[in-house]
Amino acid sequence: MNRVNPKVLLHSKWTAAQPQNKEKHFTITEVEFDEDKTVSRCIIQAVMTLNEYQINWRDLKQPAIWRQGWC
Repeated sequence: MNRVNPKVLLHSKWTAAQPQNKEKHFTITEVEFDEDKTVSRCIIQAVMTLNEYQINWRDLKQPAIWRQGWC
């Protein structure tokens, strides 16, 4: 399981375990917190295509889906 701290998500780098549409490397470009300081929105951007996707930040903890850093 990947260790993910929501406070340092912004600008972190991730590699998709199973790339789709030739998108493998990603960067977190936006993280929003609600009044309780929990993550309410997380946007990830593909490095090559610059496509952005909203994801559930807790999915980043799953090594079958995401790897921390650019592998």
